[in-house]
Amino acid sequence: MEKTDGNDRRKNESRSGSLATLVLSDMTASTEPPHPAVTPAEAAPVGSARRHRAQSLPREDHGCGWIETLAPPPPARVFGAPSGSAPHFDAVVIGAGFTGLATARRLAEQRSDWRVALLDAQRAGFGASGRSSGFVVDLAHFIARMEPATGRRFVALSRSGIADLRSLALEQAIACDWDDRGWIHVAAGSAGMKSLPFLATWLDALGERYEALDAAALEAITGSTFYRGGLRLPGSVLVQPAALLRGLVAALPPAVELYEESPVHEIRREGASFSLKVAEGALQAPLVFVAANGYAPSLGAFPRQLFPLYTFGSLTRPLTPEEQEILGGEREWGVLAEDAMGSTVRRTRDQRILIRNSARFTRNHGRPAQPPERIQALHRQAFAKRFPKLGHVPFAYSWSGPLGVTPDRSVAFGEIEPNLFAAGGYTGAGIAMGTSAGRLLADFALRQDSDLLSAMLSLPQPKKLPPQPFLDWGIRLQVRRMNASAGETL
Repeated sequence: MEKTDGNDRRKNESRSGSLATLVLSDMTASTEPPHPAVTPAEAAPVGSARRHRAQSLPREDHGCGWIETLAPPPPARVFGAPSGSAPHFDAVVIGAGFTGLATARRLAEQRSDWRVALLDAQRAGFGASGRSSGFVVDLAHFIARMEPATGRRFVALSRSGIADLRSLALEQAIACDWDDRGWIHVAAGSAGMKSLPFLATWLDALGERYEALDAAALEAITGSTFYRGGLRLPGSVLVQPAALLRGLVAALPPAVELYEESPVHEIRREGASFSLKVAEGALQAPLVFVAANGYAPSLGAFPRQLFPLYTFGSLTRPLTPEEQEILGGEREWGVLAEDAMGSTVRRTRDQRILIRNSARFTRNHGRPAQPPERIQALHRQAFAKRFPKLGHVPFAYSWSGPLGVTPDRSVAFGEIEPNLFAAGGYTGAGIAMGTSAGRLLADFALRQDSDLLSAMLSLPQPKKLPPQPFLDWGIRLQVRRMNASAGETL
């Protein structure tokens, strides 16, 4: 293992980490077999009346700082069709986040003569993809706990996604605050300090570089005395997620027709094709891809393997020059907590402070999971502990976003019925893995074999969750335990 000093960077290979606030600690790893690589003929027989109705549609929440600080997007193109007609597409992708954009782009690359419809219930990237903390994950504690071969495949798949994103960001000159100087796993409490050596041992075994930091070094970076120790991963990537998504949308191939504010209410099989009811009409296609992540179970994808979990972020106004001088440290950084349910924190390029913590469970996407006042109180508490010398810097934005979570942090991926494909369940690590999964989902449907697709198909499937109502009872109990575990390290 090669440790680095603070100036060493990875030029060609990205790294990143997990959303450490989402540790489902008492759910063990899956022992189920890998995804079967089936063809439609080998799958279940095609039924004439099979349908999936949306159980809950996304709510409108305009409080996300990443989105609101961007210039307004162009007007949405809303799907509509004359009464009684249903235009035909060669493929339909539902969800315009990182996964859906990658799927649609790959389909258009491989089949340039196709018509590909990309549908989103809101604006593209308005869901969890554009509301994340912007950590592009490929090295993380939850990966370290996987079986070694599985962990190596997970890292390789994530890095493939990062390579795709880096290439597109450079080619399209996407202004997304791409920063690969390296973000930090940090510990504030005794549990976190015990966790850091485990992560370091795993990195040593992989031959990965990192920089060990003590409290003084962390203060020099963050301006905060809150943290006791940390590991910096040179080359790991931070982005402004909504800006990256906006750029990816602008770079979609001409074959992709993006329809926003066009929620899918029903997917119904009609012989060898599908009919989709959309807000203002209907359309047909022989191939459908569900790339809605946390919303996927409401459309019938992975209902016993994946569930939505809302997390919350707040972003301050920009720090004044005087506040920046008082804070000191580096002008741009990000930290993920090794302490259970500890806060994710960033200092952004435009000199705002991001605080992200707490989680809530609800399947009703049409209502807030927690009142904004309670969210801001938790975030204010975390801010005050870390930056007491800054005083009361107000939050300009507070928001929530639904992750797609699996109990063992395995990725849900595959053909859920003939010619209906889906991927999701990245549990906070969806920028890189979601991009890779979206591209490979298109390859899987088109039967384009590759080593990366074989790696994806060999990952363990998420283990099945209990049936209702026991499932939701258990999730709520576990989420309450998670939130209660934060204590002084919130």
